[in-house]
Formats: sequence, C-alpha cells, structure tokens
Amino acid sequence: MPYIYSNPQDESNPHKIPDVQILEFSAAEIAAWDDDAIHEFMKRHEFRMANMNSRAREKMIEAIVEENGIKGGWCFQFCFPGCLPESSPFGPYDTYQEAVEAAQSFND
Repeated sequence: MPYIYSNPQDESNPHKIPDVQILEFSAAEIAAWDDDAIHEFMKRHEFRMANMNSRAREKMIEAIVEENGIKGGWCFQFCFPGCLPESSPFGPYDTYQEAVEAAQSFND
C-alpha cells in the first residue's frame, strides 16, 4: 500500500511521515460503500435475504454496479503508516496519479 505526503514539501523533512494512503478498489468494493444504494436494493424482493446470504449479497452488489454504472479505480484516505484511516476513502479516480494529485490538492 503506497503512502504519500499530503504536502509534497514535507517529503524532505526527516521529522514528517507520509499521511495519505493510495488504494485501488474494484467496482464491487466501491458499490459496497454506498449504504443508501444497499438499503434501496434490499427493499427489492430478489435481494431481501442479502444481509444473510452471501450469494444474494454478491448478486445485489453486481446489480448496484450495473444499474448505477459504478467503476473501480484509485482512491485516497488520510492516515499514518501502520495506523487506522482517519477518513473514508475519496474517489475513485481513473489513475494512481489522479488520486495523488487530488490528495495533495485536497486542502488547497
């Protein structure tokens, strides 16, 4: 998992450590974050058992991805190496470099 500095100037400071993690997620992983979509899809008859059956949940996530046109991609989240994230992931971005640029311009 690559870590970067939210402020590129901190890279030369020996007392600073990277504070942003860059991750790649699949479309299914990104769809699974959307609590509102999951709640709405679970109201459908064919997905009513998705909270208790992994196959039904997988089919529901596939339907969310397909119907909402969700794509996988690169995301960033604030955290220190070896620590839990301080934020939810932001993104997705099409490329790793786009995620880095977005993370570094987040507080501008």
